[in-house]
Amino acid sequence: MVTHTVVNQAPPRVDIDEFAANAPLREGVERLDAGWAASALDEVGRLVGSAGFQRDAELATVHEPQLRAFDRWGERIDEVEYDDGYHRVIAAAVAAGAHTSAWAEPRPGANVARAAAFMLFAQVEPGHACPVSMTHAAVPALAASGALAAEWMPRLLSREYDGRLRAGKSSALFGMAMTEKQGGSDVRANTTRALADGDGRWLLTGHKWFCSAPMSDAFLVLAQTASGLSCFLVPRVLEDGDRNVFLLQRLKDKLGNRSNASSEVEFDGTVGYLLGEEGRGVRTILEMVNRTRLDCVYGTAAGMRQAVAEAAWHVRHRSAFGAKLVDQPAMAAVLADLALESEAATTVALRLARAHDADAPDSDAAFRRLATAVTKYWVCKRGPGHAYEALECLGGNGYTEAFPLARRYREQPVMAIWEGSGNVIALDVLRALRREPAAWEAFDAELAGARGVYRTFHAHHDRLRARVASCVAGADADPAGAEAAVRPLVAALALALQASLLIRDAPDPVADAFVAARLGPERGSLYGELPSGLSLAPLIARA
Repeated sequence: MVTHTVVNQAPPRVDIDEFAANAPLREGVERLDAGWAASALDEVGRLVGSAGFQRDAELATVHEPQLRAFDRWGERIDEVEYDDGYHRVIAAAVAAGAHTSAWAEPRPGANVARAAAFMLFAQVEPGHACPVSMTHAAVPALAASGALAAEWMPRLLSREYDGRLRAGKSSALFGMAMTEKQGGSDVRANTTRALADGDGRWLLTGHKWFCSAPMSDAFLVLAQTASGLSCFLVPRVLEDGDRNVFLLQRLKDKLGNRSNASSEVEFDGTVGYLLGEEGRGVRTILEMVNRTRLDCVYGTAAGMRQAVAEAAWHVRHRSAFGAKLVDQPAMAAVLADLALESEAATTVALRLARAHDADAPDSDAAFRRLATAVTKYWVCKRGPGHAYEALECLGGNGYTEAFPLARRYREQPVMAIWEGSGNVIALDVLRALRREPAAWEAFDAELAGARGVYRTFHAHHDRLRARVASCVAGADADPAGAEAAVRPLVAALALALQASLLIRDAPDPVADAFVAARLGPERGSLYGELPSGLSLAPLIARA
């Protein structure tokens, strides 16, 4: 039938090596001493770009996790059932080392390689990245207890995946249960209690408002003891094979991240093991929090890459008003701007990954303290708007569930909320500026390396130095005023860091466009409002 003939539609975007196709990611891996991982990343790129993997990603979201609190005889089992596609996705990510490869095999660029693998998987299926990220972040927390580390670390570093709850597994994934309904980010308000039972075990009682990935093998949990808030390792299955008391009350009905189950859980005499010092729970989880914050940046950058790739694919194949969409100036400006945002996010994410490698200079420890929080705030907040603009490039197709960008649009906000929403992160930046001068000195030194090329950047850096000095000086006299002004300061810090990296490492047209579009006097408020005179073709080519 003539009316069923399909014309002017983009072909399926499948069977593409997503690593080879992503110039900023590929170049960053090479530049930051992880070129040794390129062949493995090519394998990952081909896998996640395959039709089969994309189908699994869709199934994992469409067939959402289901809570099975009881078996058919009425016994509590507190299990969550996932689509088989989800299990195949997470098994592939674990096999590729997207969880703990940088811990298992530390070497120059190890965290860069791990970040690249994580981003490639999260580009196509983001929900599985939550337990993958938490497992990665649990490693430094485990170091607070030699006995627990000896027991659990080999399982975390394993590249095997077994989604069943059972004793004797050689591998493990970790989750966490920190927040409660009365506290949220204020974990010191937690009411969950832990009482020692005399044989090294503790018994926990309480209700956790968010427990992500509840089928994980163990969880890091905050609870109050006589000495204050403390951190505990809570296994799902005990040494004798019995299941720990882990009462799943419900699964959260979320905007996005639907392939990943988030739950409420009650503890009622639940067995846990003290991790770190009693009363020092926040300190115990501090590095874990920083690592998961960085993974939020990776996840957002991955989503930006998916959005750009899908938009670029569509506009290169679709025609309107007598020309390909990509050849029409207004669309070219939008696509170039989206590509610019994506490249900036990828570049800063990989720089932060390199700062976490064991061989990184001492100054990088101070740099990443401030830069991780700054970047988490900015990149993750830019994610939803970026996804929307890319979705609009596909027109009506983008708004339907048959294409991946509707899912991506719903997915991006979670990275800005998880591990500290905007105000929490901004106040953490303020705290670092006030209390850790070495962090600002290292950050400022990073920016200074890009001076002398663009007057616009030079001027932005000068203004930023003055704003930081004023903020630090005035914070004690007027703490409320400092807090009220901190969000625009964090944004200015983030843009300066992205600009400095692109000036030094990106092709000239990318750096030219970013400095003009994000720091210059003609900068717009929406994507596609680029200053005149920029060369857009090289930016579009990199998309």
